Amino acid sequence: MSALARYERLTRNALDGILPSQEEALWVLDGPDVELLPLLQAAYEPRRRKFGKKVMVHVLNNVQNGLCPEDCGYCSQNKDSQAAIRKYAMKSDEAILAEAESAAKSGATRYCMVFSGRGPTVDRARRIGELIREIKRRHPIEVCLSAGLMGDEHAAILAEAGLDRLNHNLNTSERRYDAITSTHTYADRVATLMAAKRHGIESCSGMIVGMGEESADLIEVAFKLRELEVPSIPVNFLIPIAGNQVQHDGSLTPERCLRALCLMRFVNPTAEIRVAAGREGHLRGLQALSLYPANSLFVDGYLTTKGDPVEETYAMIRDAGFEVDGNDTYHEIQARLAAEASEGRTQFRIPGGGEQLLRPEVVRA
Repeated sequence: MSALARYERLTRNALDGILPSQEEALWVLDGPDVELLPLLQAAYEPRRRKFGKKVMVHVLNNVQNGLCPEDCGYCSQNKDSQAAIRKYAMKSDEAILAEAESAAKSGATRYCMVFSGRGPTVDRARRIGELIREIKRRHPIEVCLSAGLMGDEHAAILAEAGLDRLNHNLNTSERRYDAITSTHTYADRVATLMAAKRHGIESCSGMIVGMGEESADLIEVAFKLRELEVPSIPVNFLIPIAGNQVQHDGSLTPERCLRALCLMRFVNPTAEIRVAAGREGHLRGLQALSLYPANSLFVDGYLTTKGDPVEETYAMIRDAGFEVDGNDTYHEIQARLAAEASEGRTQFRIPGGGEQLLRPEVVRA
């Protein structure tokens, strides 16, 4: 089969909801005759049918940093990491709500609260539930939570509070899981996702590329996420942080990153696919091309590492011919600023510029 016929087949099958074969998936990642631009166009068609040219924007808030008993080797908050991060317990409700307001004003589609640690107690889950209620009462923004391992009791509390999504990444294949973490299992992560699903909470789960895995491992994760019917998939590219046990394996060229995103789109054609941590450092000048397979991204940072500022990311989105999905608050602010600019009362600027989110824990990788 010619390369052109392969691109067309991948697009057609994705539009029809048909999984690529293992052989096709491996070709996307490793095929020597793959040309990047036709591959990106092939992945763009199912992305365009589902999401048009809109790009969803997510803001992460590290609600609790470090102090974690787990040994996830890729994470600078793990118990054995020597990374120079600031460690702190759960922030005050006032600080969390202030950061939710900043996220809403900056145009985020979703505000993601992240807690370090193995998982919350039931009492902590109730407190988180109250925060979720208050954020949703104040702002037209969806709420995602990443708080470690959870069961049915936690999920029931969070579902009743109105949590939109629970994040818990698979990160790598089941075969390789012991190579990156020993304090919990791959099965524990799947169980957390299933608990959320049983209680009607959408799942957010993805992977980290660049930890020494083989292409077969990336394919396994992509197919498992399809099996679990995960609607939101972040694709992270390992950020090498000094002091962490797991370091960048040297595989992450911009092309490798884009091929991984295309694979995820072909396997999960209707999912929200997010180009997540590491896009700035690993995609470099090809960042805009990631928006052809992916329809979502993070702005302003990744828990313990900085990202591009909001205004730079929005400029990249618009320059590539896409549009920020935003939220009602964002659109109201943008309309007001545009009206003021047309009347000569103010210079137009992108909402979020100069209004950086609070990130006292940031470490430049």
